[in-house]
Amino acid sequence: MSPKPTPQEVREIVLRVLHTIAPEIDVASIDPSVDWRDQLDLDSVDLLNFLVGVHDALGVDIPEEDYPKLSSLDRCVDYVSARMQD
Repeated sequence: MSPKPTPQEVREIVLRVLHTIAPEIDVASIDPSVDWRDQLDLDSVDLLNFLVGVHDALGVDIPEEDYPKLSSLDRCVDYVSARMQD
């Protein structure tokens, strides 16, 4: 059993997934507290693919009603980290 990733590791994985979905995005320029839709040119399909990618990369189930809780980098990392509690 592998150890639970740190919040920093979760952040790196989330950014890697985002870059896979939208390679034109400069992940270094993302403001972690600002909503994805307010700063990135992502449509609803991109966001859904992103959330599926996060699930696949980290093994965290994300129910559809929780999608709004992952609306920014900080919120996404907080949500995923909390769901990975031992």
